[in-house]
Amino acid sequence: MLITADSGGANSADSHLFKYDLAAFADEAGMTVTVLHFPPGTSKWNKVEHRLFSRITHSLRGRPLTSYDVLLRSISATRTGTGLTVSAVLDDNDYPTGRTLTKDERTAILDRVERDDFHGE
Repeated sequence: MLITADSGGANSADSHLFKYDLAAFADEAGMTVTVLHFPPGTSKWNKVEHRLFSRITHSLRGRPLTSYDVLLRSISATRTGTGLTVSAVLDDNDYPTGRTLTKDERTAILDRVERDDFHGE
């Protein structure tokens, strides 16, 4: 699986917790995961942001978001002439804040990271 991610917030290239959770997902799914981080300030290169989010913004324009249902239906109504269709579901899982990793957990996860020869830093 290939994931492209910006370099800010929870999915930062420096986030040990992101890598830890991603490794747990890879183990559970039984797959190899490759992450490409865009350099800071370059999210403009992220095609998902430009092709998807701009169209979702058009779908939401002028519509009062009075409930999750209205929001999900509005996002799911997003379509383009080139064939882009969007689906949305509500993720009602709990995501606890303030999670930290022990030094041993950080070391273990960094041992699993394989950096690419091309800008693996």
